[in-house]
Amino acid sequence: MEAVKAVDPKTKKNKGKASEADVAVAKIRQLYRIEAAISECSEADKYLKRQELSVPILNEFKAWLEKNVSKVMKGSQTRKAMEYTLNQWEYLIGYCDHGYLNISNAKAENAIRPFAVGRKAWLFADTTHGARASATCYSLIETAKASQLEPYAYIRYVLEHIGSAETLEEVEALLPWNVPLEKNSKIATDYGKNK
Repeated sequence: MEAVKAVDPKTKKNKGKASEADVAVAKIRQLYRIEAAISECSEADKYLKRQELSVPILNEFKAWLEKNVSKVMKGSQTRKAMEYTLNQWEYLIGYCDHGYLNISNAKAENAIRPFAVGRKAWLFADTTHGARASATCYSLIETAKASQLEPYAYIRYVLEHIGSAETLEEVEALLPWNVPLEKNSKIATDYGKNK
């Protein structure tokens, strides 16, 4: 997308055709449309559909990249993007070999975004105890999410019950996979409101 933005509109107008960056983005959009269409399919069906629909587009895209990369000015955003794509090709197409993989790593990036944002804040943890406490809180919240619990309801539950936990077993009963909150439900979300 940066390469598309970097193309001088006058150049496009003078050539009378789409830029190389526009062509590449159009191919990538085709792949994402396929993913949107098969998003509800089983892993096995996704694999078959990708083999049938995505692989031919990817093969065509690679051939186009190889043919056109040398025609684009060295050092330009478009050339860098084309070279990067070709250098990362085996990783780019890996999602087609498995129905359980996603075309993009956006979900993983979104999952770690709070940590990336928090990194700067963690610089101000004045002591090791403060840093350890922050790490414990983050771990509990992420484990609650992984256990399909709404984090606010879970933390509230723990805070309401931790004071009466006297044994190791009672503390362990407060871990996300042991709490009696319902998974992925309105009850978990509204736990604190109705209590």
